[in-house]
Amino acid sequence: MELIRAFAIDLLGSAAILVGLMALMGLLLQKKPFDEVLTGTLKTIVGFLIFTVGSGAAVLALNSFQDLFSEGFSLDGVLPLAEAVTALAQDRFGTVVSLVMLLGFLFNLLFARITPFKYIFLTGQHNLYFAALLTVMMKALDVGNTGIVLIGGVILGLAACIFPAIAQPFMRKVTGDDEIALGHYVSVGYAISGWIGSKVGKPEDTTENLNLPKWLSMFKDYVVGVSLTIVVFFYIATFAAGPTFVESISGGMHWLVYPLLQGLTFAAALYVIITGVRMLLGEIVNAFVGISEKLIPNAKPALDCPVVFSFAPTATVIGFLSAYAGGLICMFVFGVLNVSVIIPVAVPYFFIGATAGVFGNATGGWKGAVVGSFVVGILIAIGPALIYPIMSDIGLSGTAFPETDFTIVGILVYYIGKLILGIF
Repeated sequence: MELIRAFAIDLLGSAAILVGLMALMGLLLQKKPFDEVLTGTLKTIVGFLIFTVGSGAAVLALNSFQDLFSEGFSLDGVLPLAEAVTALAQDRFGTVVSLVMLLGFLFNLLFARITPFKYIFLTGQHNLYFAALLTVMMKALDVGNTGIVLIGGVILGLAACIFPAIAQPFMRKVTGDDEIALGHYVSVGYAISGWIGSKVGKPEDTTENLNLPKWLSMFKDYVVGVSLTIVVFFYIATFAAGPTFVESISGGMHWLVYPLLQGLTFAAALYVIITGVRMLLGEIVNAFVGISEKLIPNAKPALDCPVVFSFAPTATVIGFLSAYAGGLICMFVFGVLNVSVIIPVAVPYFFIGATAGVFGNATGGWKGAVVGSFVVGILIAIGPALIYPIMSDIGLSGTAFPETDFTIVGILVYYIGKLILGIF
């Protein structure tokens, strides 16, 4: 069991290895020469690792921001982080979570083969989070481990095919073709952002062609725009937290220097993410020709959300800021209503809000980016508030899943399961 667990988490749980294996399979099915197989596989893995490194650096910088913000404004509550929930679930139900993930991946391949939903979900860590969600929901229903593995594997396999399909009509507008899909379980949110964009604006008014005043023209440069925006946010949080706290988490660095370097590090991380994505896409699309033609006809790779960032870099910043504003509003509303306060953690709000901004921009330009991501920011605050009571009942407190797809499936599994168990 320990070997199975290690295989499921360490190998299939690594998005880079998983995508590399898919590239390897595709190239072998095309009977490419050995050197092309090796080159394509390695460049796919390395490309994924490059933007993983960028994501890791971005996460560290945003975690610093979250610490400053929480200290500065004296906020306590639920931190919606899939990584945190999964860590708690792994600690208590590790083997079950691993088996659900492994079986879910196999069912994903099966359903992609026999159904019209030809998507192979390659964001390994998100499948791990989904496996944790399903395990937690069924544990709350007192379902046995065997039942959790079998039922959870089927649900995860279906979700891996269906959710990319929900976002695909709008993904085509983002990328301009139908070569790749989005493998990030906020598909419902991104589809809503795309739909809202089509209602409030026009794609011709894209964020990338904004007629900024001359003194704001610097924001057309992605690196400069991101740097200035994020540095301002860091300084707001820094002044609220105060110099003593800042220097306590900065390793002794001066409290006015720390936010500057953290903001610039974040901008550098985003540039690394985009570089890695471009390398990855240069290899994975060609490799998938083999799977599409030989194993699963017309299969499409469903990849992590940073794959869309390079299509509208300015929209990612607008999306993050707008989504975060929605999360802040919800935080204060929940406080007034005296319910669990969902603190808008910067990390998921950046990746989810940025992606929602790109989708909204694809259909409604800058208006779509602003409104679409703002609505998604509200959804990923309401979702954790709805699912948190279920999780706290089995002792998983302090955190919850922010992703819309997780919330929808989790609530359906719990309440439908409760209904069925009540009948029998």
